[in-house]
Amino acid sequence: MDSAMVALTAETRYMRLEIACFQSQISGLDQRVTTVETQEASWTDRDQELMHLCSKLTDLEDRSRRNNICLLGFLEAIEGTDILSYLRDILPKLTDITFDLPLEFERMHRLGPKRQDGKGCPLSIIACLLHHRQARQLLQAARAQGALQLGTLEIQLSADFSKETADRRRAFLSLASAIWM
Repeated sequence: MDSAMVALTAETRYMRLEIACFQSQISGLDQRVTTVETQEASWTDRDQELMHLCSKLTDLEDRSRRNNICLLGFLEAIEGTDILSYLRDILPKLTDITFDLPLEFERMHRLGPKRQDGKGCPLSIIACLLHHRQARQLLQAARAQGALQLGTLEIQLSADFSKETADRRRAFLSLASAIWM
């Protein structure tokens, strides 16, 4: 009986040591979980701040593009050597608008690389007008008239939005068309 008691006492001590070890491990894990929960809360705050900053950045990008218009359908090299003079002359004729001041462009360029094969394919043109009111008038006239015709070419004018705004707008328009169809 004494030997059984000694064995039982030894086993009890061993179990107490294991329980103490488990308690210390659990307390360490509890501290780690608390640390992770604290970090996760700060990540949520950072995510919200990041989303807010991305929204502000998109807004700033759209504001910087508010004088820009995209011109689609002009064949490459149709303008000759001076795209600025060509567009200054052709845009009022296409849209039937008489401007108080002549169209003034801050800058303009074609999108994409110049074709080496000599074929005049329609490359988009981004034009930044100096006066915001002129850009809005051109866009309103183009929207009211629909597709503009330049000989056999169909010319389209659109606003130049940031990628994020254009994606949101596309998604909204597809949702709206699905609802109304």
